[in-house]
Amino acid sequence: MINQYLEVIESKNISHISFDLWLTIIKSNPNFKPKRNIFFREFFKIDKTIQEVNSSIRKFDILVNNMNELTGLNVNVLEIYYLILNDLGKDISLIDKKEVENFIIESSEILYDNMPLLIDDNIHFKLKEIIENDVSLNILSNTGFIEGLYLRKIIEYYDLSSFFLFQIYSDECGYSKPNNLIFQLMYDRINAHRIVQKSSLIHIGDNIISDYNGAINFGINAKLI
Repeated sequence: MINQYLEVIESKNISHISFDLWLTIIKSNPNFKPKRNIFFREFFKIDKTIQEVNSSIRKFDILVNNMNELTGLNVNVLEIYYLILNDLGKDISLIDKKEVENFIIESSEILYDNMPLLIDDNIHFKLKEIIENDVSLNILSNTGFIEGLYLRKIIEYYDLSSFFLFQIYSDECGYSKPNNLIFQLMYDRINAHRIVQKSSLIHIGDNIISDYNGAINFGINAKLI
């Protein structure tokens, strides 16, 4: 997959690449979601089957992702979990915000025990090769259940941080792709480091709405993978 990025650079005279994160740099560990969902059920003492819990979490994962794409804004993870708890029959007026925040913090340990996987085992070598071609890089990613705070730690865990000029996550800036405002934020940060024309900038990702259409509408190159 990483070879596709090198081909793009050569064919379009690219000087900067913006990467989506999920399914572009990393992919989910198949053990994480089942373990997190079991912990969620136990933590909030939910009187539903684990299948019902799985279904509700998946439903709101898809719904919120669609909402973020449609509005260009960002529903934060605290709100997502309140929606799920309400859907599963809990009286959310009795669930203190601090309790949900504690769940998010504690569930991060499950994430670290079941780290997302690299999309390509040779990614370090390939990113180094890209940078050596005088091409700079950043990450631009929408978030859902896993916030930018934790995603940064994952990137650091895999010793990838040094390859990127910066990382932008939707929960931290309040905007989601395909909103032009998050692409503008990215473009401004690139140009704080080096002057890059839009024609020599490309965004690479797996989502046709947020990644491909968002980049094209902003006036930069795009690659859908």
